Amino acid sequence: MSRVKQFKLPDLGEGLTEGEILQWMVEVGEEIKLNQPIVEVETAKAAVEVPSPFAGVVTQIHYPAGSTVDVGSVIISVDTDPSAGALEEVVSDHPEVADMVPSPPSDESGPLGALIGEVGPSGRTATLVGYGPKSVTAKRRPRSDTAPPAAVPEVAPPPPATAARVSAAAVGQSAAQSAGALPVLAKPPVRKLAASLGVDLATVTGTGPNGTITRADVEGATAGTPAVADAPVLASYDPATRERRVPVKGVRKMTAQAMVGSAFSAPHVTEFITLDITPTMDLVRQLKALPEFEGVKVTPLLLVAKAVLLAVKRNPEINSTFTDDEIIVKDYINLGIAAATPRGLLVPNIKDADQLSLVQLAQALQQLVQTARDGKTSPADMARGTITITNVGVFGVDNGTPILNPGEAAILCFGAVRPTPWVVGGEIVVRQVTQLALSFDHRVVDGQLGSQFLADIARVLSDPATALVWS
Repeated sequence: MSRVKQFKLPDLGEGLTEGEILQWMVEVGEEIKLNQPIVEVETAKAAVEVPSPFAGVVTQIHYPAGSTVDVGSVIISVDTDPSAGALEEVVSDHPEVADMVPSPPSDESGPLGALIGEVGPSGRTATLVGYGPKSVTAKRRPRSDTAPPAAVPEVAPPPPATAARVSAAAVGQSAAQSAGALPVLAKPPVRKLAASLGVDLATVTGTGPNGTITRADVEGATAGTPAVADAPVLASYDPATRERRVPVKGVRKMTAQAMVGSAFSAPHVTEFITLDITPTMDLVRQLKALPEFEGVKVTPLLLVAKAVLLAVKRNPEINSTFTDDEIIVKDYINLGIAAATPRGLLVPNIKDADQLSLVQLAQALQQLVQTARDGKTSPADMARGTITITNVGVFGVDNGTPILNPGEAAILCFGAVRPTPWVVGGEIVVRQVTQLALSFDHRVVDGQLGSQFLADIARVLSDPATALVWS
């Protein structure tokens, strides 16, 4: 007897209650293997490739790409024994899939006093942002005997292996008809490009592997090439009001919730300092010429990061988390770097950054930025950050008042470096000048600690030799 197992969207270990299906990597009728990535799901924190917990043939895809799905909803059905006889559906949660994605720290708690993962009085599981779907016991769906199997044309019996393929194809075709059109295959950056250009991906013919829509396909659609018919405007655009409505979901939704929560729970204080970092800019040029840094990108941000790490060692209380009962001072530094990505602003962090050499730190920064730009930042990359740097200087911005990353006590804003008249030895000369802004949680960090920390960072950047003394 054939068994069709239904795979439910698992809790990906982030304490979130829903996810958006970005793209399906399989299609109805396709044979898949155990642990093969089958779908890319965007949660409020990251895009995650979800593996299949079993092997077989895909019989139905329950949600097309672009759908927002609650955790616990069936997203795909797979026939684990397509060569057998009549089908029988078996509901399967497969919580082990969630184990493949790192879980949040065990010391975090959910609302109403329930710990993360515990079931509250309402029967819902506590998460980082509320309560997830209500816990239920999976039940076998009763088979319907009212509809007989579709008739199969009478043909000569094929060999066993061929028979299996014909059976799978028939199941796939039937499921495809019931589920509607196959999902569009396109990576997140391509989807964002299509949205910005007003291109309906459903009308575009993909030229990439397995029919995947590429950036060139989307750009060709706007140019009127045969890849697509007349490209429609976005469905959310109202010509009468000349307004375009963008749904708030995924990273944008999570960022909004986190920033509002941080801004109105932690009393922010921001201090500023303007400094001459000509010696740091000279050091950047020298490091680029060293063989140890061959193939590694060296930027001023590298030395700003090193200065922050040294300043934390001199002011350890800055590396803390405030709770209602205690202040947790971390003896490790997971340095967050705010990164602009096609999916929005992410803050991955470098684990134990204080234990890295300067070359290793440069390599870690380069890898972090590249991974973020590729849209491959995982939830684990963003978990357990302790202090953050945001670099607005890359956009030509002089400064800003950054909002704290939730759970952290300080964030440094690094502004643009500009040639500026500066007084040196009583004379006005042109120097490389920048501004730093430090926002901190005044429940943890008082004015003295915040000022000392910011001054220590400025001292290292003004005179990099200081790093040799403090290391």
